[in-house]
Amino acid sequence: MPDDPRNIMLTLSYQGTGYCGWQIQPNGLSVQACVEQAVEKLTGAHSHVLCAGRTDSGVHAIGQVANFRTSVNIPINRMRRALQSHLPEDIVIIAAKEVHSTFHATYSAVSKRYRYVIFDGVVCPPFLRPLVHRVFEPLDVSAMNEATRSLLGTHDFRCFETHYPNKSTSVRTILECSVRRTAGWAPWVSGHRWNDPADHPLDRRSAEQISGPFIVLDIKADGFLYNMVRAIAGTLIRIGRGQRPVEDMERVIQSLDRREGGMTAPAEGLYLIEVDYPAELLK
Repeated sequence: MPDDPRNIMLTLSYQGTGYCGWQIQPNGLSVQACVEQAVEKLTGAHSHVLCAGRTDSGVHAIGQVANFRTSVNIPINRMRRALQSHLPEDIVIIAAKEVHSTFHATYSAVSKRYRYVIFDGVVCPPFLRPLVHRVFEPLDVSAMNEATRSLLGTHDFRCFETHYPNKSTSVRTILECSVRRTAGWAPWVSGHRWNDPADHPLDRRSAEQISGPFIVLDIKADGFLYNMVRAIAGTLIRIGRGQRPVEDMERVIQSLDRREGGMTAPAEGLYLIEVDYPAELLK
């Protein structure tokens, strides 16, 4: 065995419905516990697995990043499949890579991208229930997207932070943010029309709303506060419902008061999409 432990980076995707979140908790099964058990079964030694973002109960991941150290000599091209054999089907390792010894999944991250998915169609397919936030009235996506302009740049975002203060500072820089409507993802497409206007003659939704029942908030920042994305989503939903004007987003940010924002949107609509790191640490 080599004297210096290898540093292994994992890229993971998981459905968070059945877990109490990433972090090990005394009251339920966590994603971290499953991954650490898989690493121990493979290597014969317990390793603490670090992650880029500690997703909450019910939150999903498309591109979570984790790392652990090991002295085992398993070739890296066999690591992904070997670990996957010890994991449940709703936790998938996309890739395994040996990285620089100083790489840290949490502290080396330079930016993260989250996605919040809303469904405002008339009929919601039952298998989407744990994967989207169901809204029962049509939302004004144009107004929601316009409101995201106030979020861009560097601000004190304590108005979107649960139980302030949670960090040493609430200042974050949002690099990208947008809201768009989409027809959905390929797995949900079929010959059946879930939202055929002929079946709902009293519904007054526009053709755009019927053909595109998914609303996607994409947001990238240098870091996020606790429940920040879900609080932003809740505030945008309030604007999309016409309960507040577009300009209200700017007022909420300037208020520095969580009570001025919208609800904390449910966990099931939230996905950690990707995490960026300095290229030199990935070699």
